[in-house]
Amino acid sequence: MVFVTGDVHGDFGRFSSGPARKLQKGDTLIVCGDFGFIWDGDKEEQKILKKLGEKKFNICFIDGTHENFKILNSMEVSEWNGGKVHYLGGNLYHLMRGQVFTIEGKTFFTMGGGESPDIDLRISNNTWFKEEAPSQQELLEGAENIEKHNNRVDYIITHEPSAMVKDFLQLKTLNKNRLSILNTYLEELGNSCEYDKWYFGSMHLDKHVSASQIAVFNKILEVESGKSI
Repeated sequence: MVFVTGDVHGDFGRFSSGPARKLQKGDTLIVCGDFGFIWDGDKEEQKILKKLGEKKFNICFIDGTHENFKILNSMEVSEWNGGKVHYLGGNLYHLMRGQVFTIEGKTFFTMGGGESPDIDLRISNNTWFKEEAPSQQELLEGAENIEKHNNRVDYIITHEPSAMVKDFLQLKTLNKNRLSILNTYLEELGNSCEYDKWYFGSMHLDKHVSASQIAVFNKILEVESGKSI
């Protein structure tokens, strides 16, 4: 079965305790960005990544804004289930932007990336990387891959939500994060593409915005039903 969870921010416990214990061999858990385990590139980090890859279930993540993109983008690109990935060993994969993967007979469109709301407090190429925002080429590739699937996928997996959904979720928030080009792109994508469910993680909420738009954070949800395990 395929499951989804929200931003992990380097919390190993998300994969080893609570609901994660219910995952079976061969299952797939997708993280909606801010994986957070690729940052320093030191030996300790490599040990943690190896432990994650040794899990009995697949761990697949899209990138968010809290990743070291210098390290991530230096990895060799390969193909997995029909889309481009960075393969980190064992059962651990980074699902690249603008790809369509077929997992257990279902199609998944992925688009990582976003825009750090605290960008003014971060240091370039240290705590912030300009590559956090998808490039025009990545956005175009995403649109082209959707078209190749006749503008229909079963699931959309992103870090950021669409512009309309982000606006809605920020209605009662005093410090609103501005909408980015990516939010607008995702809005247009949602209007032109048919899908069953759309999961996103950047809002740090566990909330069913609608029957098809679902914000996920701490929970682990079964993708088909949208219910937590």
